[in-house]
Amino acid sequence: MAPRRTRDAEAPEPDRLEGFTHPRENPRLVGHDKALERAAQALRSGRPPQAWLITGPPGIGKATLAYRIARYLLAYGATDKGPADLGVPERDQVSLQVSASSHPGLLVLKRAPNPDTGRMMTVISVNEIRRLGGFFGMTAGAGGWRVAIVDTADDMNDNAANAILKLLEEPPARAMLLLLANAPGRLLPTIRSRCQRLDLKPLDTATAAAELERLLPDTKPKEHESLARLSGGSIGLALQLASGEGILLAEEASKLIETANAPDVAALLTLGDRIARMTNGMDDFGSFLKQVLGERIRARAQKGAPHLDRWLDCLAYLSESFERTTSLYLDSRQTILSASRSIARTARRAGAL
Repeated sequence: MAPRRTRDAEAPEPDRLEGFTHPRENPRLVGHDKALERAAQALRSGRPPQAWLITGPPGIGKATLAYRIARYLLAYGATDKGPADLGVPERDQVSLQVSASSHPGLLVLKRAPNPDTGRMMTVISVNEIRRLGGFFGMTAGAGGWRVAIVDTADDMNDNAANAILKLLEEPPARAMLLLLANAPGRLLPTIRSRCQRLDLKPLDTATAAAELERLLPDTKPKEHESLARLSGGSIGLALQLASGEGILLAEEASKLIETANAPDVAALLTLGDRIARMTNGMDDFGSFLKQVLGERIRARAQKGAPHLDRWLDCLAYLSESFERTTSLYLDSRQTILSASRSIARTARRAGAL
C-alpha cells in the first residue's frame, strides 16, 4: 500500500481502506518475493497458466499481486520484454488505465450491490461470473491479452462456482483468470486442480512493522510492532486496527475466543451494543475474530493437532453468520453470543486452540 492521500472526489469503495491507495493503484508489493518470482518466470517464459489461484489471509497483498500480474500481461504480453519483477511504470498508459478501472482488457468481478436494497450482496452471483463469457469473447486489446480478477473467489455461490468451473474446463486463448481466495478450501476441488497456486504467507513481524512505519509515520515504533503482531502479519488488517477502535475490537475478539467456555454473557451483550453503534462495527469485529481464529487454527495445524476440520467448519460458520447479520440487519448481540457458543462447542469436540 502507498502512503496516505486525499480522495475527496472519488466514490467510496468497500475494499478500499480510507486514506490509502487501492490495490489496483499500488505498485508496491512487500514480502512476497517467492510468489512474485514464480509468477514472473511463468509470464516471461511465454507459457503462463490459464488461471492462477492466489491464496492467503485477508489484507496481505493478494489483490496487489493480481493487479501487478495483470498490468504486466496487458503491457508486455507473455514475453520477457518487461522487467523481471513484473513492474510497469506508474505513468505507463496501461498503469493509468488499470488505476482508473478503464482498461478494456481487464475485468474485475466482486460482490455487487443488491439492485433492490442498494447494500452489498454477501456472495458473488452467477450473473457476475457470466460476464466472463462476453468479456473473454471480445477481441483482445493492444497487448493481445484479456485478464479477469475474481476478488474473492470464496465469495462465489454454488452456481457461480460451477460457471467458473465450466470456463476453466474450456479456457479461451490469450486469456488469464486470477482467482483470489482467503479460504481456498471452500472452493470446489475441481476449481483448485485447474489453477496454478500462488500461496501468500503473512508477513513476519519485522517486515510488517517496517511497512507500517512507512504507512503510519505519525505512529510510535512500539505501536507499529504491536499492530504487526495483532494483525498476524496482515498490513490491511493492521491499518484497520490503527483506525478508530480497531485495537479494542481485536482485543475483544481474542477475549471472546479465550473465554468461550466460561463466557461473561452481560459483557458480550454490552460488546454487541457497542459494536452496533460503530460504523462498520460488525464487519470489522467479524474480520478480527476470523483473523484471530484463523491464526490459531494455523498454529494448531503446524503442531499436527487433530480435528482441524471441525475448527475450519466453525470458521466458515462464523464467516456466514457475520455476513448474514450485516446484510439482514440482524441483532449484533445475538450474533456475538452465537459465535461464543459455536467456539465453545467446537473446543469441547476438537480441543481448545
